[in-house]
Amino acid sequence: MKTIFFSLLVLLFVSCSTKKESQNNPNPIVGTLEIVAELPINPGNVTVSKEGRIFATIHPLRPENVQLIEITGKTSFKPFPSEQYQSKVNHKTDFSFDTPLGLVIDRKNRLWIIDAGLNLGITRIFSFDVATGKELMRFEVPKELTPKNSFVQDITVDEINDWIYLADFGNPGIISIDIKNKTFRKFSDLNTMKSENIDIVIDNKIALFNGKPARIGINPITLSADNETLFYGAMNGTKWYKISTILFRHKNTDNEIVKHIKIEGKKPISDGASTDAEGNHFFTNIQNGSIDILTKKGEFKTLVKDDRIDWADNVHFGNQSWLYIAVNQLQKTSAFTGGKDKGKPPYYILKTWTGTKGISGR
Repeated sequence: MKTIFFSLLVLLFVSCSTKKESQNNPNPIVGTLEIVAELPINPGNVTVSKEGRIFATIHPLRPENVQLIEITGKTSFKPFPSEQYQSKVNHKTDFSFDTPLGLVIDRKNRLWIIDAGLNLGITRIFSFDVATGKELMRFEVPKELTPKNSFVQDITVDEINDWIYLADFGNPGIISIDIKNKTFRKFSDLNTMKSENIDIVIDNKIALFNGKPARIGINPITLSADNETLFYGAMNGTKWYKISTILFRHKNTDNEIVKHIKIEGKKPISDGASTDAEGNHFFTNIQNGSIDILTKKGEFKTLVKDDRIDWADNVHFGNQSWLYIAVNQLQKTSAFTGGKDKGKPPYYILKTWTGTKGISGR
């Protein structure tokens, strides 16, 4: 009887200890990967508000009648901010979206979208109030900054100083916009912004784009938590660069800016990136089917690798340490295969636990 009683006490102690430990450690294991949404149409980029609302563009390489959506469930979504903004068949207007891709939510709860205008021939930026869906601002980027073959597709916003930074990989450069004064400028440094001469290899095959080995320049761009440092790199690139944003705000010349570009560290061939509040950088590794991290200490490693990460297009933080991932099998589109689209739904919005302090929307 004493033995049984003692055993019961031990079990009770272990159970209480485990429960207490679970309450003290409610967070998932770093690298945990979960499905947020399974979609019949492919997301381009994804971003998440501080309230947890999830928004995604639809990639223009698989065009649909809807271009910007809010995820409402695991298999459901709705147009945002309304159906009137979506380009319906035979209903494309200057008012509606054309080919949006990059999007971000700033800390003022404004949703910003960069619309490359591949059909209209006009690159535009839209801004909406997340709470109401009301359009707040709209800019047209001067055509001289986005000549033929430009593809402006990534965006990051400095809501403290009211500046926007765009990445153009077609004619490699960074377009900076002073929101208050509505002035535009393009800075280019081909040494750091053009594609390196390296192939994208996925499933032992060289990725082709329009029939040639893909060579894509500056693509992901991010900002530090204090908005004082801009980070960027080419998709076909192995280096992650940084530059002080004060140089843009103080209107330094291109020659002066070039002198201050530094290498932050290593990066994979990647289509998207996010920088957290602690100075860690997260990349989509499109060759490895993984999300990689360059830590603030300069260490480079894989955060999570999974078969479902089949061309992760971008990453943005949501609540806490969750990093959201848009997955769209882009290498299987006709632009890459040169023929039939080999992509198969569902296309995913995933999230992974980083264990670091993120910034919602970035």
